[in-house]
Amino acid sequence: MLSFIVRKLLYSVPVYLGIILVVMVCLRVNDPVQAFLGKKATKETVATMKEQMGLNRSFAEQYVSFVARVVTLDFSDQSWEQKRPVGEILYSAIWPSLSIALPALALTTLLAVCVALFAAYYRGSLTDRVLMFAAVVGMSISLLVYVVLGQYFGAYWPKQNLGVEPFAISGYESGVTNWAYYCLLPVIITVLLALGYDTRFYRAVMVEECNRDYIVTAKAKGASKPKIMFVHMLKNAMIPIITNVMITLPFLVTGSIVIETFFRIPGMGQTLITALNSKDFPLIQTFTAVFAAIFIISNILTDVLYALVDPRVRLS
Repeated sequence: MLSFIVRKLLYSVPVYLGIILVVMVCLRVNDPVQAFLGKKATKETVATMKEQMGLNRSFAEQYVSFVARVVTLDFSDQSWEQKRPVGEILYSAIWPSLSIALPALALTTLLAVCVALFAAYYRGSLTDRVLMFAAVVGMSISLLVYVVLGQYFGAYWPKQNLGVEPFAISGYESGVTNWAYYCLLPVIITVLLALGYDTRFYRAVMVEECNRDYIVTAKAKGASKPKIMFVHMLKNAMIPIITNVMITLPFLVTGSIVIETFFRIPGMGQTLITALNSKDFPLIQTFTAVFAAIFIISNILTDVLYALVDPRVRLS
């Protein structure tokens, strides 16, 4: 297993270096200093800022320097807009995103797998049709509709009519005691949005597994239907489930831009959008490199989980 992980890490190194190269080239198509300072900035001001930020060096020097800082986790570059180290901004932004992403992912996966197993268990029945109809309706509703209805009925209406405010309309404060007030409503909305997609996908996986030879063999040996569904079939359906979860994970970690924007949660998605609007070059460059690392790590973890679930993966 260790050699398998090391091999995957080594394969990913040139990919990550190539991603950083492309990102740095794209960010320098237009002069980032000129874009930040505006058209009225003098040539002397632009030249001085480039020298301070090291952007007057050759591209090769900038590339090597930036890769070295990323590898050593040295995010000490100053944000042009916030006048703070990028590492400090990154650290403060990742926890709000994770406080929504991890509970939403865990809850969505648990509910979707359970509902999909239940629907596959009664496939073709009225129960199956009702569940799939609800899943299609849920995934057909726009995220904006969920957000508006959630903010109105979860915060505004109770406060105006009942004198209580179960959830915050916007804002964020860290701490376990504040989590439910600020984060539970965004988590519920994220779960409702993703539940329909995941349920339909997992149900299709379960139904396909029902036709496998090992299911026929288990039935021939007299195994009960619940044991076949919840023991044999669920174990063999783990690879597509892992794939779906790991594909979703990077997007959740980097933050839901719409959710964080509407609820004014200072997560990674909202921070990146603010940096793009203000043309904060150091923040954009570092966040993009971090996002790329998260995607690559997610892919490596997917392969490792494959190998744990199915040892034949290591042999290939």
